[in-house]
Amino acid sequence: MSNVELVQPMNAEMAKQMTEKDGFIAALDQSGGSTPKALAQYGIGEDAWTTDEEMFALMHEMRARIIKSPAFTGDKVIGAILFERTMDGEIDGVPTAEYLWSKKGVVPFLKVDKGLDEPGNGVKLMKPMPGLDGLLERAVAKGIFGTKMRSVIDAANPEGIAAIVAQQFEVGHQILSHGLMPIIEPEVTITIADKAEAEDLLRDEIARQLDLVPADRQVMLKLSLPSVANHYKPLIDHPRVMRVVALSGGYSREEACAKLGQNDGMIASFSRALTEGLSAQQSIEDFNAMLDDAVEKICAASKC
Repeated sequence: MSNVELVQPMNAEMAKQMTEKDGFIAALDQSGGSTPKALAQYGIGEDAWTTDEEMFALMHEMRARIIKSPAFTGDKVIGAILFERTMDGEIDGVPTAEYLWSKKGVVPFLKVDKGLDEPGNGVKLMKPMPGLDGLLERAVAKGIFGTKMRSVIDAANPEGIAAIVAQQFEVGHQILSHGLMPIIEPEVTITIADKAEAEDLLRDEIARQLDLVPADRQVMLKLSLPSVANHYKPLIDHPRVMRVVALSGGYSREEACAKLGQNDGMIASFSRALTEGLSAQQSIEDFNAMLDDAVEKICAASKC
């Protein structure tokens, strides 16, 4: 990363919360490809909509229900990652990011990637993002603090992992130039046979890139729960890292929380493991009780 001037400074109060406060980040950023699966998990089948707009409207209702729940506050949920359509939507007439921060005390992030490219060298890079600058400008205007972008590692291939980390940090440079905090997410698929070897390569590549980040900048990292406990501790302790968060990656909530609890300084950023057990058919009381139980368990695993 080269040293470029920020368009505007980051929100200091949000930065303080993300740096110091106990809690975890809720990943509410399912996109077009993963939305039907997320809705099915929530008890809404594909026969409930006929167009993408109707599907995304149902997804927004689910996210709004989660965000409005008394279980979902900045006391334990310190941040939330939003899908672009969610950022552009409203909750009770208030823009979603503004609602999160002003009503709930939750720092808003935005998923900015456009999905995965075709596989090569054991990885799936991010698709090109030609409209990224425009999206980042809109995010700043809407009060977003940071961004998230995902790519995937499917094998311990040194060339592929070097390329995936280089791409993540290149885009991170662009995001930083808009005054936003990038969450860099090179996910390691949890089912691959050489997962531990891939994690060795990934840790070393990230460390190399972090050493190139200017002294007055930081990034965040979102990583798969490692095969060896505290494998990413050197990254957690790196001065260029604001926070390291863990994705659940297909583990159940119980499995993900157990693994997370073994990693000092790592907090959760769960999606499926957060919404597990929630249903559109639940009463308000049952829904809130189920979400409260999930928040408590994930927070405990994040050592808050």
